[in-house]
Amino acid sequence: MSIQTRRERERAERERLIVTAARELAEAEGWDAVTTRRLAAEIEYSQPVLYSHFKGKDAIMAAVAVQGCADLAVELRAARAAAPGARESLAAVARTYTSFARRRPALYDAMFTHLVDLPFATAQAPAPLREAFGELFQAVEPIAVEGDDPGLLTETFWAALHGLATLMRSGRLPEEGHETRLALLIGHFTGS
Repeated sequence: MSIQTRRERERAERERLIVTAARELAEAEGWDAVTTRRLAAEIEYSQPVLYSHFKGKDAIMAAVAVQGCADLAVELRAARAAAPGARESLAAVARTYTSFARRRPALYDAMFTHLVDLPFATAQAPAPLREAFGELFQAVEPIAVEGDDPGLLTETFWAALHGLATLMRSGRLPEEGHETRLALLIGHFTGS
């Protein structure tokens, strides 16, 4: 193994360590607790080392968001694949998406609530962002009818799920109506 290969591997490992520490700290205490000083102390590296990997907290949050989208894509894919039909697939994806938002609130915020410097809905979007959206698309496309734009239909479905997740988390929608809301949404999208 060359010295260059070892250095690249060590650099990648430090980046993973920084992202993991930020994610864990945000989940435990919220994003306000995530500072470069605090992260440096958590991972036992100096702040200049953090800055050699990321420009600051926003860049770290963007890296967390990319990682979170990869995790979400895996969960959505598993839910979609396990469902026996198009309606069931759409329902499973909806439940999985909103469950992910509830279980991982700080991660979800980094992905979809906080302003991060990531291109969404473009060819330049990182692959994990495209993959997560692609899993939503794969669940929505089979229920599209002639004349529907499957991409716009998917964006609308995603917006509805995001709205439900966000409003429930903030206490603006009561938790006890969640399954009924999802059933209404699925019924509307599938015409049943």
